[in-house]
Amino acid sequence: MSRRLRPLIHGSAALLVAVSLLDTLRHGLAERPVALAFGALIALGEFTRWTGAPAREAAPLGAAGALAYALLGTHAGQPSHHGALQVVAVVFAAALLGGARHATRARDHLARRVLTVGFAACCFQPLYSRGGFDDFGGAAYALLIVALLTLTSLCDAVLSAALAHSRTGWPFAPLLRDELRGLLGIGSAVCATGAVMALAVAVVGLWALPVFCLPLLLTQLSFRRYAAVRATYRQTIASLARATEVAGYTPAGHARRVAALSVAVGRDLGLSGDELTVLEYAALMHDIGQLSLLDPVPAGATAGLPAAEQRRIALLGGAVVRQTGVDGSVAVIVERQADPCPEQPPAARIVRAVNAYEEKARGAGPGGSLKALEELRLGTADEYAPEVVEALARVLLNDRGGAQRLGQGAVKGLSDLGSGGVTHG
Repeated sequence: MSRRLRPLIHGSAALLVAVSLLDTLRHGLAERPVALAFGALIALGEFTRWTGAPAREAAPLGAAGALAYALLGTHAGQPSHHGALQVVAVVFAAALLGGARHATRARDHLARRVLTVGFAACCFQPLYSRGGFDDFGGAAYALLIVALLTLTSLCDAVLSAALAHSRTGWPFAPLLRDELRGLLGIGSAVCATGAVMALAVAVVGLWALPVFCLPLLLTQLSFRRYAAVRATYRQTIASLARATEVAGYTPAGHARRVAALSVAVGRDLGLSGDELTVLEYAALMHDIGQLSLLDPVPAGATAGLPAAEQRRIALLGGAVVRQTGVDGSVAVIVERQADPCPEQPPAARIVRAVNAYEEKARGAGPGGSLKALEELRLGTADEYAPEVVEALARVLLNDRGGAQRLGQGAVKGLSDLGSGGVTHG
């Protein structure tokens, strides 16, 4: 069912666009200067779209301009006569024109923009044209606009989470939670700018557009700088994690593989946002304590060491992480990855199980993954969390490339594990 959500959303957006374009072509473009001004603003926002950002931060100026046009009732004191369908047509044409260089990679973005703006316009424009807002003035009208923008933002968050769920198969609830958290950041700035633009154009006309879009442009620039700092921070952590590989303590790529698989398992278990970030950093640096050992562990495989030795290496690793200035929560996960399973935080349970799986499956040949999972399953009584092993089996089963490498027998075994072969303690 989840795989059908994306085509359904795209199809709904395409149908709305087709009806809107046909209606606009039939009746002509009402208030052409206003439509062209908002279209140019939206196109500019899409042209400066930031491809490396999360969906909600990619084109804030285009989103604010589209919302302002959808909620535009009057222009310089004169009633406007464009309807909801023209709003959708103008927003679609402008977004397509401004985002032409991203067209092949931004179908989800365009579908969201069309449906979100269509929702806002269909809620506002018919009521406005029939005089439904005549009894609201001043602060009451502004509050009504804010309430409508809140509903529109919730609609956009649900659409974004649904598209990501359909595209990736990740759990819907954590994705929606991430989107709702984003509304408190750049999302609130977009909504506020859209509301202010609509209210300002209603009073002073189109001169309000360049004045009120400048703060959002500066906000977008600040987000880009912040993202650049975070990217540099992550690269630094990845470089520190490779120190064990360069020194010959662990096999090449081990930390990267454990981190990638840990994040996938974390998503399957419902982690999101900062929780996933901490999990990724801890997984990258989980073996860094081996740098303090005089005699390297053969092949860096710590899962087979005595429990006391595992804890000693984990504590050494936590101490190293704290010296690097990385977030203290990462050091806690590194330190507690070797604690008794019931006492571990969720992230430490994930790192421990994934690291053990990677070490046991490495170089085991055909069926090695299934054998490693079976060993983890047998150790769920006191070493590995049952829910983590189940999630690991599901993640491996859903990895198409990994499933092809495993073969039919192993895939059947993984399916049995991921569908209940492990019992909850």
